[in-house]
Amino acid sequence: MKKTSINSIAYILLVIIVVGVSAFFGIKIYKTKRLEKAKVATIQPKKDTYAAFADEVYDIIQQNYWNKITDADLSNLFVLASQKVASTTTFSLLTKNKIGVEGVIATGTKNLTADQKKDFVTNVADVVLANLAPFGRSRLYTQKLETALKNEVNNVDTSQNMYSILAVKPDAPQSEIEKAYQQQAKKLEADNTPQAKEKLALVNRAHEALSTPIRKEIYDKTGSEPSVTYRQLDSGTFYIKLVRFTPTLIPEFQAAAKTVDGQPATLHTLIIDLRDNIGGAIDQLPEFLGPFIGQGQYAFQYFHQGTYTPFQTTTGFLPELVRYKRVIILINGQTQSSAEVMAGTLKKYNVGVLVGTPSKGWGSIERVFPISTSLDPNQTFSAFLVHTLTLADDNQPIEGKGIQPQINIKDKNWERDFQAYYNDSNLTMQIKKLFQ
Repeated sequence: MKKTSINSIAYILLVIIVVGVSAFFGIKIYKTKRLEKAKVATIQPKKDTYAAFADEVYDIIQQNYWNKITDADLSNLFVLASQKVASTTTFSLLTKNKIGVEGVIATGTKNLTADQKKDFVTNVADVVLANLAPFGRSRLYTQKLETALKNEVNNVDTSQNMYSILAVKPDAPQSEIEKAYQQQAKKLEADNTPQAKEKLALVNRAHEALSTPIRKEIYDKTGSEPSVTYRQLDSGTFYIKLVRFTPTLIPEFQAAAKTVDGQPATLHTLIIDLRDNIGGAIDQLPEFLGPFIGQGQYAFQYFHQGTYTPFQTTTGFLPELVRYKRVIILINGQTQSSAEVMAGTLKKYNVGVLVGTPSKGWGSIERVFPISTSLDPNQTFSAFLVHTLTLADDNQPIEGKGIQPQINIKDKNWERDFQAYYNDSNLTMQIKKLFQ
């Protein structure tokens, strides 16, 4: 073998050895660095709990609030809220975003006890939410407040027991409930004092909740009082009051409408009372409005972060409503939310005549967003946030404006104007009595 060939082979072997050794040490160094990084990652402190809580509230607002809000505006709200909660501390944003908010929370919670830190960050979150337009509508809720809200919407009053008011037992038969009511009502009606009138109103309320087997069953199972009350005012007029938009509204309304089946055709006027109705479960409106305006009709719209979402009715006309040739809808300054949407839709489709005063102008839909970051094992929090705006019959936001009645009873000539719609002095008198 020639000398040059031997040298070539030796050179190749040397290169192989060098490359192999380099690769070995390279892999070893790479693994060492990865191990070091992993160790560093495991000893990195978790994000401060209070900053994480603020971050979650920040994200909930930015993703779910009805209006688009920039990082600069939202982070500035957190600074202003922190300044209000801790007036003796000066706050500033290093960056106008969520990271900057974390720094603000760190400044505000520095040197505080755990309870003080919780109070600080929850108060800041509450102030931020409250200052979102419409002002005061969004808030930070505890579990207790969330339950109270749910009870109000579902028409549940835990402070009163309907059986105790009538002094009967929960298993009392309908005849005993009716007898107890009649006895108390007769006694209280004879007593013309303010206290007796107040007690009579409570007794009437208990009677409404327990007066039929269906209502009694609903009260026993859910604690909900009737969301619909009704009575026949005279031979020609049926009156239905919608108290709340609860989950039982539709079956209650249908049951009320059926109570006049078989009545003469002279019963042709329907009064729907939406006064003092604070709204509630708006999700059922597409089904509930169908009997009034027909199936597949564009009933109302939502507005959320620049997007309009129309809702169509999902049901058709209700046979029990066909008899009514004249419809009057009553509203006032405490008609709000879902009730305003209904009033606006009926006005838009000329279903009836709106009578009363302008509604409240509470044209927002709020939703509850649970906050998963735990500050206290014995307490949970949620963001009660304005998620959507509703639109009126003119496709403008109801918020701040309300629904305008066609007949405003504050006008001195309202009776004359009403008779231009329905030339019936007896009906005018019935409306007048209802507003007294």
